[in-house]
Amino acid sequence: MHGPHAARRQGRHGTLGEIAALQVSYRDEPAQVLLERTSTLAVLSFGGAGAPGSDPRHLRVPLPLLAGDLPRECWSVDAEVSSGSCGELRWATGGGWRFASIELDEACADGIEAASKRAYQLLIEHVRASPECHLQRVWNYLDAINAGAGDAERYRLFCSGRAQGLAAHAVTRYPAATAIGHHGPRGLLQVYALSAAEPGVALENPRQVSAWKYPREYGPTAPSFARAMRLPNFALAISGTAAVIGHASHHHGDVGAQADETFANLGMLLERSGLPAFDAESPLKVYVRHREDAPAVRAALARHLDPAVPCVLLHGDICRKELLVEIDGWRFG
Repeated sequence: MHGPHAARRQGRHGTLGEIAALQVSYRDEPAQVLLERTSTLAVLSFGGAGAPGSDPRHLRVPLPLLAGDLPRECWSVDAEVSSGSCGELRWATGGGWRFASIELDEACADGIEAASKRAYQLLIEHVRASPECHLQRVWNYLDAINAGAGDAERYRLFCSGRAQGLAAHAVTRYPAATAIGHHGPRGLLQVYALSAAEPGVALENPRQVSAWKYPREYGPTAPSFARAMRLPNFALAISGTAAVIGHASHHHGDVGAQADETFANLGMLLERSGLPAFDAESPLKVYVRHREDAPAVRAALARHLDPAVPCVLLHGDICRKELLVEIDGWRFG
């Protein structure tokens, strides 16, 4: 079963200005097979962590798959891809797109706040020095995301470090983003990103308060991300989305209702971007806090999505303790 769920490219004859066609798909081929293709920009292998391999395009994501979903996410472009590394940062580029990843051990960086600050400083320095200088989308995975009380919660400390790293380079136009807690190696902070040679357009959700405007009750530093990013190829990169209305979490303890509310928020983002409902070219990642909730989440997916929509369910913790499910992904028009 090779590549049944492909989200295909945008642009006339495969390109739009400097931007080549971008494709995101869930795959079952071995990572090495995907990496043999010169058009492969990145391969994300779910469910395992370990020492980085020799290819900078390959990242092992320590979020286990739930049930039998396809184990890899592949980004490819209609162009030749080159790659390399610079200290703790690994990168690949082709067709006006750039993949960058950073893995840091918090023990070597004096905790999660310092580690996230360093990761974002490295990321912004790298992106701004490259032809693909417009940061579009970032994923952040850290362990024990909800550990700690009050402002000592690890997610709040991560938000503070991220904001410091962005502020160090005077970043005020935030990318789309996801932050999820993994159950992998203790102290592993993993950040990976997509940037492009042309700017995107950040989108907000009128059902929700913009994350950077959250009130003080959610921590001393509000989260620094946009709800979605309209990419320069007109595709939509959707941030981690959950059952939040205004700034408050809803449907405590009811994973099905939370999933339904999440789809209401996703629907609003599609409406704001002028894109139709999710289809076979709309790969979605669904993060589920409790393994036993997977059947209820799958039932919600069946209520809201065409069966052709490619989805993977991953076991991961959401940034607020009361939230049980979160969804991010892509909508290629």
